[in-house]
Amino acid sequence: MFTVATVLNALELGFIYALVAMALFLSFRVLNIADMTTDGAFTLGCAVSATAAVAGHPFLGLPLAMLAGAAAGFVTAFLQTRLAVPSILAGIITNTGLYTVNLAVMGFSSNVPMLKTVTIFTAAQGALGEGAPAKLLVAVAITVAVCALLIAFLGTRLGLSIRATGDNPDMVRASSINTAFTVTVGLCIANAMTALSGAVLAQYQRSADINLGTGMVVIGLASLIIGETLFGRGGMWVKAVAAVAGSVIYRFIIALALRANVPSECLKLISAIIVALAIAAPALRAKAAFRRRRAHAGKEAARHA
Repeated sequence: MFTVATVLNALELGFIYALVAMALFLSFRVLNIADMTTDGAFTLGCAVSATAAVAGHPFLGLPLAMLAGAAAGFVTAFLQTRLAVPSILAGIITNTGLYTVNLAVMGFSSNVPMLKTVTIFTAAQGALGEGAPAKLLVAVAITVAVCALLIAFLGTRLGLSIRATGDNPDMVRASSINTAFTVTVGLCIANAMTALSGAVLAQYQRSADINLGTGMVVIGLASLIIGETLFGRGGMWVKAVAAVAGSVIYRFIIALALRANVPSECLKLISAIIVALAIAAPALRAKAAFRRRRAHAGKEAARHA
């Protein structure tokens, strides 16, 4: 059904987009904040990474993209914590403003081509040799490193404070912990990971486009929820691995849809359907189990009548 090239492509994209799933895990699951900055932060990472690569600094483009993403997260957190803007609106405002910022980063051009530009992937291919799966190795290495660092951070005192803020902010305030600070740090880290995903993708496909981040929230949520549905709830390592696995599975679903000659214009609709089904899966399973129990009870009552 799948060729080797299709499998490799799905794995590579799955690990790259897994960074967005982990970012939404931090903001949506840990902090309990619906952060709508994701689309703009992803494009910002693409823009910064592409611009740096064209200037001859592909490796420097990754940390610069993360800093830019963290700055976007800081703006969203500032609007939310200091100006009392609701979290969803704060993300939408930042996302709207980022459109102009992203255009400015790309020299007010909607596209930055990198066909003859050295990227982290071409550099890795040159170092490992032509036969090595360099793109997959680079994507896996970056995602695994970020995943390990995120889990280690969430185990620190500050990380535990961020987790407590999402669980019970009133209790955290009563413990003399500054929730505005923990929310700000959490959103900065989440958007830094989102921007890193965009930075890696831009160098992977050798181009940056102003519309690359459109629908990224849906893609990230689809990956996150697929992983949670399949792996269930567990410790932080289980949740992080579930986000990565969900992202890879999502890319295989998209690859399967493309193999079935589904028009590319329909992929966003497929993503929305996947998210809806994944969210509804626990409720559907519970209803199905209830119907089975009720049918069994009816049979038992009829037998004893």
